[in-house]
Amino acid sequence: MKIFKSILNTIPRPLLIKASYLVSPIIAWWLKGDVFTDPIDGKSFRKFLPYGYGIQRENALSPSTLSLERHRLLWLYLQNETTFLSSNNSSDKKLKVLHIAPEQCFLDIFRKQKNLEYITSDLESPIADVKADICDLPFKDNEFDVVFCNHVLEHITDDTKAMQELYRVLKVGGFGVFQIPQDLSREKTFEDDSITDEKERTKIFGQYDHVRVYGRDYFDKLRSIGFKVDEVDFTKKIAPEKLERFALMKGEILPVCFKN
Repeated sequence: MKIFKSILNTIPRPLLIKASYLVSPIIAWWLKGDVFTDPIDGKSFRKFLPYGYGIQRENALSPSTLSLERHRLLWLYLQNETTFLSSNNSSDKKLKVLHIAPEQCFLDIFRKQKNLEYITSDLESPIADVKADICDLPFKDNEFDVVFCNHVLEHITDDTKAMQELYRVLKVGGFGVFQIPQDLSREKTFEDDSITDEKERTKIFGQYDHVRVYGRDYFDKLRSIGFKVDEVDFTKKIAPEKLERFALMKGEILPVCFKN
């Protein structure tokens, strides 16, 4: 719907976040049905909402959790391939988690996990605990067992410095997930600082506040920082009918990063 595209491109993100808490319960009630299911909360709908700053993707945004395809994929990966969501962790020591630019669909769930010490950080988000620049994080070296930083780096001019900070604060033996919008048909990342017009940025980079389009070399850039990177195509482990019901993007890669 054109109205959703207009809202995304005209209303600042902090205001959108605040407004969504009021609007989403109404939309979720209106769209309830049994065609699509959000695996994060298990609720089903006759359709999901469209989403996209440039080209709109149909059935992308869950009306209940406000999750997108990437969030639902990450949730299923964490649920099925890790012990991250195990609130009955037998260890006395909690996992210390840093979540950069926390997504609403995860915020309350992660905060309620008994096995997590959960800290959120962002420079502008009204729902973050710590206001901080990702290029100068106010945390100690080797402080966090897990770091999430999803769809952030494409906004950052000096993404090398941001990656170095993520590496610095992650503990040896810890892991992070650093999703980005990625064009897997593109070998090398494209960026051009001379493109400053917001409409032109949306056309070229996919969003008015993006500064690059990542290619397949993204994984090697993370490796150059020091991370061991697993390029996980978890959609291969999900049955085709569930890919459709959960409205996932087939072939999307999860960059799961480890500090050895």
